[in-house]
Amino acid sequence: MNKKKSFALIAAFVVLVIIVLLPNPESLPVAGQRALAVLAFAVILWVTEAVSYPVSAIFIVALLTVLVGLAPDMENPAELLGTKDALVMSIGGFSSTALLLVAGALVLATAMELTGLHKRIALYIMSKVGTAPGRLVIGTILVSFVLALFVPSATARAGTLVPILLGMTAAFGLAKDSKLSALLMITAVQSISIWNIGIKTAAAQNMVALGFMESEFGIDFSWGAWFLYAAPWAIIMSVVLYFVMTRLIKIDESNLEGKGDIKEQLKALGAMTIKEKRLIIVSLFLLFFWSTEGIIHPFDSTTVTIIALAYMFIPKIGIFSWAEVQPKIAWGTLIVFATGISMGQVLLATNGASWLSEKSFEAIGLTTMPLVMMIAVLALFNILIHLGFASATSLASAFIPIVIALVVGMGETAFNGPGLVLIMQFVISFGFLLPINAPQNMLAYGTGAFTTKQFLKSGIPITIIGYLLIILFSATYWQWIGLL
Repeated sequence: MNKKKSFALIAAFVVLVIIVLLPNPESLPVAGQRALAVLAFAVILWVTEAVSYPVSAIFIVALLTVLVGLAPDMENPAELLGTKDALVMSIGGFSSTALLLVAGALVLATAMELTGLHKRIALYIMSKVGTAPGRLVIGTILVSFVLALFVPSATARAGTLVPILLGMTAAFGLAKDSKLSALLMITAVQSISIWNIGIKTAAAQNMVALGFMESEFGIDFSWGAWFLYAAPWAIIMSVVLYFVMTRLIKIDESNLEGKGDIKEQLKALGAMTIKEKRLIIVSLFLLFFWSTEGIIHPFDSTTVTIIALAYMFIPKIGIFSWAEVQPKIAWGTLIVFATGISMGQVLLATNGASWLSEKSFEAIGLTTMPLVMMIAVLALFNILIHLGFASATSLASAFIPIVIALVVGMGETAFNGPGLVLIMQFVISFGFLLPINAPQNMLAYGTGAFTTKQFLKSGIPITIIGYLLIILFSATYWQWIGLL
């Protein structure tokens, strides 16, 4: 470990101890204060990469278990919560269906790699789009948009795109950690996050927020209305993404020349194998059932994915064996993602997240601010608190009820309260800064195609521009069309 990382690790522990030792506010349970201390510790580790993500996950689980376990029980303050119960909370994310979906997507990506289908698809796409880096970036963004129309899972869309992009890199004879791989992989997951906002059915967190809003306000936003409100923002951000990525990671096009004609390479692959054909059928099966979830069948995306995986492991008629798959799965990615979900769940259960939000709003006099300023402050807080959540669904569960309570508490207002809540839900999907902030980010990060620093360098301008665009839309477009 170098000096910089050693210093970051020490700083993380110092911040942790300071927050734990601060006087406990009356309205915040001791367990909540300690959960917030672990959150601060985790964010420092994630931003600085003082240790690897899987190691940080082990630290987080251990600290949550001990610190929260030795805190007074919130229902019976005379007794300690106990490390056994705290451990159950600290590993709660490992029972999340979202974790299974991430695991399924990783296995599907491995199937693409083992059969070579990802390379065949990649070569076909390149034969149509072209091999210039800028054109490949445009193609990646367009594919991300089209998939968002039909597949109600960001992780599933990433599971479809990641192996194809790896195939593109392989077709040029470049390594997984090459600049081209980083360019395409980061573009893909950032585009997925953008269209999580643009399309109502693109992400689970949107459904969570709409459920809260229907319960409180008795209203729902149709698919078309959501698209009218959010798609213009997403279209502009897609253009922004293109310029950010093509300028952030510059590819020497001479390195892409002389690699052979794409159509010739496609022809050289020969006839499609039986396993490739089976995988195509499985992929179409998944895309169909993902895109029609709740419309023509009752199966959720995770269940459908597990059924597909079960088939792929069947001897003789399946696609691969466990021995082939096991070495290629990034198990550390799954551990980190589950721990991130656990972190959010503990913050919710100990009232740490709600206390932090409520006290922050009260301290800055949010309710007395002009509408656009209120949105600017709420959106900024939303973006910052997202640093501690691996699941936007968990963040929506924590943050949206607080925003609804804020709107309801203000009584009669000159603006449309539900519209303000919906805008905050848009910002929930701002998972642009760290790999840990979204499952699709973690899935791509698990391939080793890019570093946290590369991702952060793309995420900072995208987040800033996206945030400013939220403010601009709040002052103009969303008021013009009646959202606010």
